[in-house]
Amino acid sequence: MPVAPSPPRSICLLRLSALGDVTHVLPLVHTLQRAWPGIALTWIIGKGEHRLLDGLGGVEFVEYDKRSGLPGMRALRRQLHGRRFDALLQLQVALRANLLSAVVPATRRIGYDHARSKDLHGLFVNERIPDRSGIHVLDAIGSFCEPLGLRQAEVAWNLPVPDAARAWARAQWSDDRPTLLVSPCSSHVLRNWRPERYAALADHAAARGWQVVLCGGRSQLERDTADAILAGMHAPVLDLVGKDTLKQLPALLERATLVVTPDSGPMHIANAMGAKVLGLHAASNPARSGPYSDRRYCVDRYDDAARRFLGKPADALKWGTKIERDGVMDLVTVDDGIGAFERFLADHPDVARR
Repeated sequence: MPVAPSPPRSICLLRLSALGDVTHVLPLVHTLQRAWPGIALTWIIGKGEHRLLDGLGGVEFVEYDKRSGLPGMRALRRQLHGRRFDALLQLQVALRANLLSAVVPATRRIGYDHARSKDLHGLFVNERIPDRSGIHVLDAIGSFCEPLGLRQAEVAWNLPVPDAARAWARAQWSDDRPTLLVSPCSSHVLRNWRPERYAALADHAAARGWQVVLCGGRSQLERDTADAILAGMHAPVLDLVGKDTLKQLPALLERATLVVTPDSGPMHIANAMGAKVLGLHAASNPARSGPYSDRRYCVDRYDDAARRFLGKPADALKWGTKIERDGVMDLVTVDDGIGAFERFLADHPDVARR
């Protein structure tokens, strides 16, 4: 019988962004910690993503500012001087992340399989995860523990949310009616739905006895989108756009009965916090990047988008193909959104009777 390799003493994870993707890394972190309590984990991460995950136990965070370019890479090399990790998990294939990984001293350098590789990824790794097509992003990230002799059998997020953040979220409304929380913007603008369609869906929820809450960041796009939704609605709305922090956002999403959002960071944070998600998909495939735990209430127009914009069905596309084209989200109709909302009500009669 072959001798099992000794467990690693130190592992470096490199995943800079984005908010949804770093949320997908959390189950991998917990898998490593369950298998090897006390293992030294270092995570090279972006600034905003660090704010979201600050307080995660047993992890040393090292921030890298993507705007810092080569000077930032040299600074990271100096910061890591004299250290050597047993393994680097290269969880990002973008060229910047690949180049940055070169300054991380590690014996084993584990990267993506050939199908998921791009931007010279293969030049910076010496091992690869198994090649499995048709799996969710979270499962692909979870398979990074397999070259180390583990399997991610349990998916748990345990996102660190301070008590003060939950207290802030509780203070935003005391109404015990079911709550539709609308987080309308993705950082990828071609994934975003029209404001008037959000307004129509929100008015439908309000007519069913729900309260409506808007949330979002501080960008001009998010403010303008929220204003357009407010202008298009007849029902009252609690507008929290620009008022929460990245530590308060998970607590806010956790309080929602249902979160409506395109493929975005808040979608995956909401899922991690146990909230049900009405995801709006045409530009991306919900089977790959939808809410991991429950996609029953997603609108899926990805196949329609593939046929209209690429001239072939979705199952003929390379897994992970994004269809971020002008007008693609117009394939998602108001009736699609209302239908998904009504599916949720049908599955949750106790909510419908409130």
